[in-house]
Amino acid sequence: MINDMHEQSYQAERAFASSRSLGTRSAQVGPSLQSFLKRADLLTLKLFLSAIEEGQIGRAAERENLVPSAATRRIQELEDLAGTRLLDRSAKGVVASPAGQVVARHARMVIDALLGMRRDVVAFTHGNADTLSIAAPRLLIIYFVAAQLGEFERRYPDFEVDLREETYPDTLRALITGDVELAVFDTPVSESRIEGVDSLECRRDRLVVLVPVNHPLASARSVSLETLLEQELIGTRPASCLMSTLRHAAGRIGHELRLKRSVETLDAARSMVSAGLGVALHPQSGILSLHQREHLVTLPIDGDWATLSYRVGWREGRSLTPAAAALVEQLTARLAFSRHGGCHGAHSVERASAVCS
Repeated sequence: MINDMHEQSYQAERAFASSRSLGTRSAQVGPSLQSFLKRADLLTLKLFLSAIEEGQIGRAAERENLVPSAATRRIQELEDLAGTRLLDRSAKGVVASPAGQVVARHARMVIDALLGMRRDVVAFTHGNADTLSIAAPRLLIIYFVAAQLGEFERRYPDFEVDLREETYPDTLRALITGDVELAVFDTPVSESRIEGVDSLECRRDRLVVLVPVNHPLASARSVSLETLLEQELIGTRPASCLMSTLRHAAGRIGHELRLKRSVETLDAARSMVSAGLGVALHPQSGILSLHQREHLVTLPIDGDWATLSYRVGWREGRSLTPAAAALVEQLTARLAFSRHGGCHGAHSVERASAVCS
């Protein structure tokens, strides 16, 4: 309802601005500042960024709670305002044109500035308390993030932490769109650079394969990727980093990943392996119950592809608040962090260029 009212108001304002500018448009180079501010509103800019991130205007419309026709109209009007095509359209979806990349960069700067203003106002109204928002997948919250945040709040009682549990793709999306200041996520070591994200490694882990105690591989010392792909694999969410890592590794040796069964969580996967229904990937640091240890065998996996990097990240080029800087320092250890020159140092981060997805 609110977005519908916003849409009606937006169209009325645009019509009014257009009618006033008809007589002077030919004498101007581009729209006036007043016209630009009315026609390139924040919802349109956010919609434009969502279209680039989603690769489709329809999905972007759903994400921003707009009907597809309204979303299409807004982006077309933004292109009219820019005087050039901002999105290259094809049957596969949309990507930013060179001009669109320029607009996207400035749009992110505008939204970042507003988020910074909101953060400062919230801090002021809460007695200057520094609030930190962070997103992480459930698995990493269980493994170490919850314990680290507990220690953090004991060390810094004046800092308030807002933790959001998200899926792996939504963790990165929340970070890149500016919904959170920090994110903790996992990637293969070989693909640890994320586009639009600066990050530091917190720790490393290895993937292992869980097999039933009576499985033919139970006595093996380790498992190769080729052997693993021949098994009756039980997968988890397709977009999870574990499945993405396995899928990419299989593709690099010319194999297609085929799953015998698929479940939502590692808990369910472990239960199915215990029941003899297949084998499953699992982080080595994952906790097995006493019952599961009696029914499962954990086997190392050969190859560097099975090494995971657990990382803490923030938007590329963004200055961190005191709370965020303190948590990054804690997660990465003081010695390692100072060795990189602090959170604002030129060599403090690993610049990103590819997403694990």
